[in-house]
Amino acid sequence: MGTTTTTRPATAAEAELAVQARQAPVRSQGYWAGVWKRLRRDPVTIACALILLAMLLAILFAPLLAPHDPYQGSMLRRLRAIGTPGYPLGTDELGRDMLTRLLYGGRLSWFMGILPVAIAFVVGTTLGVLAGYAGGKVNMAIMRVTDVFYAFPSVLLAVAISGALGAGILNAILALTLVFIPPIIRVAESVTTGVRSLDFVDAARASGAGAFTVVRVHVLGNVLGPIFVYATSLISVSMILASGLSFLGLGTRPPEPEWGLMLNTLRTAIYVQPWVAVLPGACIFVTSICFNLLSDGLRQAMDVKA
Repeated sequence: MGTTTTTRPATAAEAELAVQARQAPVRSQGYWAGVWKRLRRDPVTIACALILLAMLLAILFAPLLAPHDPYQGSMLRRLRAIGTPGYPLGTDELGRDMLTRLLYGGRLSWFMGILPVAIAFVVGTTLGVLAGYAGGKVNMAIMRVTDVFYAFPSVLLAVAISGALGAGILNAILALTLVFIPPIIRVAESVTTGVRSLDFVDAARASGAGAFTVVRVHVLGNVLGPIFVYATSLISVSMILASGLSFLGLGTRPPEPEWGLMLNTLRTAIYVQPWVAVLPGACIFVTSICFNLLSDGLRQAMDVKA
């Protein structure tokens, strides 16, 4: 004898959930496909991304591309002009090859520009999401401490912290990290506060999901995008501040090649070889403006209303 099984007809709510589950991956793929489509239509963003990629590859493969030792110099060939045979970008005040030192200097400049923002992104996002979702006394405690840092200009704060800790790469990175954590906290808290009151977050809490699950599954996915785009815009500021600290003697120490420090040591040669002296500043400018334009392009591409 065969057995017959009866299937309970699906309710309207279950049917709607099934349809949403089938459509969620499609919507997700469609969103990122739309982001990529908008990025491809933005020639400025693509050009900046290609320039940054080329610079990144150049500094990563500096040992293979550099024609000379970055530390070896000779007073006999100091301040050679751009286009000198064997020294395409000339030499510095100690006769060291400028192309080589720019390639190796990009490593430290990029490292000191990106690492503080990356650390601040993790710490600031954590504290900002906690403040925005928990609210109450937790929000007040975190945001009031953040307001204390906002009382000082970022440049003055970075110089003060780095000066108190002493010169050095690690101290400069720590100073820049402390400078960038407060603005990221404020952005994360603002975005999280807006997401916390949306219907799908209330529905998740009503279904019995814990606070950690709600934040991990429903909140982070909606706040990381805006926070990441804002953090990307801080990389250019971080690179300029890091170069400024090295220029003031609070960051990288001689004879390490770093764009800000090179700009400092070459300032006396600006009347002898001005084009050679401005090369580190040109690298800082191009890198900063490309990161700024890339951040603007990402923000516009990730905006659903765009």
